[in-house]
Amino acid sequence: MQRLIDEAVAAGARRAPACRILGLSVRTVERWRADATADQRQGPHAAPANALMPDERATLLATVNSAPYADLSPNQIVPRLADAGQYLASESTIYRVLREAHQLAHRGRAAAPQRRTPPLHAATGPNQVWSWDITDLKTPVRGVFWYLYLIVDIWSRKIVGWRVETTERSAHAATLFDATCAALTREPAGIVLHADNGGPMKGATMLATLERLGVLASFSRPGVSDDNPTSEALFRTFKYRPYFPREPFADLATASAWVAAFVTWYNDVHRHNAIRFVTPAQRHAGQDLALLAQRDAVYAAAKARQPARWSGPRRDWSPVETVWLNCS
Repeated sequence: MQRLIDEAVAAGARRAPACRILGLSVRTVERWRADATADQRQGPHAAPANALMPDERATLLATVNSAPYADLSPNQIVPRLADAGQYLASESTIYRVLREAHQLAHRGRAAAPQRRTPPLHAATGPNQVWSWDITDLKTPVRGVFWYLYLIVDIWSRKIVGWRVETTERSAHAATLFDATCAALTREPAGIVLHADNGGPMKGATMLATLERLGVLASFSRPGVSDDNPTSEALFRTFKYRPYFPREPFADLATASAWVAAFVTWYNDVHRHNAIRFVTPAQRHAGQDLALLAQRDAVYAAAKARQPARWSGPRRDWSPVETVWLNCS
């Protein structure tokens, strides 16, 4: 470790950050240099005095695997043993012993709980994977809302379709998706459309539209709130804009006008951090490659002029080639 730190310092790095990367403090390294035997970090040389003896471990395993307890978890076994006037070990110790004996498995006839993996869809270009959702907009009447429907391309982060409606209905979503697909330069068949598990998302009209167009419907896992991060992040940007109205939208036309202005800003002006700070419209149209190459050339020239100011590699301006659905 000391040799690695010395090499880093010789190459121009500062000692403190170099030590921090290795998980050490500068004071620890200085102590090692002063006394090579000051810190030997070899762990304990003897087993804990209260560790289970081999015969105790064998008795424990035999007991938990016996007929009365074989189908029970340690949380159930320990109190039953106590009712029988017996104490062998705590729940955590039983779990540890079972794990070390490779016996830590689901007990009982019921199916073991399974962790459902999040939907995994990758986009390597525009119009491959879309995400959509609905958010409410306040009206002058308490408890009554306008509803904004938004479709965003996860690869470019471009808003490709939107509309404001008075109700949440799958028919409105289907109409929006139909209109968005009509504006495409390619067929919608094969597009993955991801949504959460709301009623409009799984409505019969919406699902029939997707099936008719050959679109693959994708949904979040039940009870998981962050399986649609692209749309959720977009709505946060939408509602936390500095100029987002503090007062309710007076009517549907006012709400639609504000959303139209936001979409123009978001697609054509906003530089998105997830796509190397180019605008969604630039990336969607393939203009980001030349722009990022130009930025890289600017940084290369700057480093060539004053190399002493660069202690590491230049900033990465390479384009993001693959975007996954669950990586916001």
